[in-house]
Amino acid sequence: DAIGISPKIAATGVFGGGGADGSIAIFEDIETNFHANLGVDEIIDEQRPLIQRHNISVADFIQFAGAIGVSNCPGAPRLDVFVGRKDATQPAPDLTVPEPFDNVTHILERFDDAGKFTPAEVVALLVSHTIAAADHVDPTIPGTPFDSTPEEFDTQFFIETLLKGTLFPGTAGNQGEVESPLHGEIRLQSDFELARDARTA
Repeated sequence: DAIGISPKIAATGVFGGGGADGSIAIFEDIETNFHANLGVDEIIDEQRPLIQRHNISVADFIQFAGAIGVSNCPGAPRLDVFVGRKDATQPAPDLTVPEPFDNVTHILERFDDAGKFTPAEVVALLVSHTIAAADHVDPTIPGTPFDSTPEEFDTQFFIETLLKGTLFPGTAGNQGEVESPLHGEIRLQSDFELARDARTA
């Protein structure tokens, strides 16, 4: 939700998105059909009843849910949540969420445009992959994690991303996937490239 903002797009006179404004849930029928967001509709559908029961903006709820989700993982920090976000009035534009097949330059440019993130900050944000999984990169193996300890908030993702890939956990030839070092773990092409690029290694 938060990366759905682009001052660069807005400078052309087109709506560039509102960032952390809840648009991914408010305009679920549009934004969850963007290629980079495939699979996100499942968690939005799970959260919708909670959003409807409480007097909180959708934008704030998404940030709150993210902070609670992270802090529930062993080893994770407790994150502060600040409320007061206004809900979206229109969907974010497509192509604001980086894809697993995007090159490092494109990813860094996207994060710079979204919030002036430095390469080091982009790498720091990748820690989310330690407790994440892919549903649609290889549709034959939905829910495949990015490291061997997906239930723990740790540095294992970074270590394993540096290992030499030797296999595909499901089928080969999927866009945005490269060989993984371990069975039961999927490796994104973008993670592989970020780990080996001089700006982000």
